[in-house]
Amino acid sequence: RQIVIDRPDLKGREEILRVHMRNIKLLDNVDCASIARQTPGFSGADLANLANEAALLAARNNKDGVGMVELQASIERVMAGPERKSRVISDKEKKIVAYHESGHTLLALLVPGADPLHKVSIIPRGTAALGYTMQVPMEDRYLTSRMELLGRLAVLMGGRAAEELVFGEITTGAHNDIEVATNIARRMVCEFGMSEKMGNL
Repeated sequence: RQIVIDRPDLKGREEILRVHMRNIKLLDNVDCASIARQTPGFSGADLANLANEAALLAARNNKDGVGMVELQASIERVMAGPERKSRVISDKEKKIVAYHESGHTLLALLVPGADPLHKVSIIPRGTAALGYTMQVPMEDRYLTSRMELLGRLAVLMGGRAAEELVFGEITTGAHNDIEVATNIARRMVCEFGMSEKMGNL
């Protein structure tokens, strides 16, 4: 017998978070529902990791308990990797990264159907990210419209467009954006039947 266990929905994430935070001293400002809303696609293991990271952060900073600040930082850590403040980046590259992320940010604010903007940073994270723009949907989604997918493509390509407009030059900074955008565009044409030329392919 095969039992398929899907990733938890909003209610499931909230309940899983409560289980993992049972033995952690929480501050009064902690809102599990808000954290659950900000973690679509997280598995039970991701949520356990999030709670653990938040507890470690609070201990490192000599806090009395885990608050929303630690939980927010943990979400970013699980999603994008740990901060790399020690990574030395030249002023020129910082400027390019700042404009690149600004391109994503502006389009996230201007394009209809784009997920709401949550945070923008030019602090390097993980092994590759020199900056990131985080968007968080207001609710779990099981269907995505063509307009929403086109909005995602526009936001993804906004970083490269900003580099080109401001510096008249492009860099390797958009390689992951292009990879994700290509995957979305290919699926729109080859799986979702959203191409006017190709039809319901």
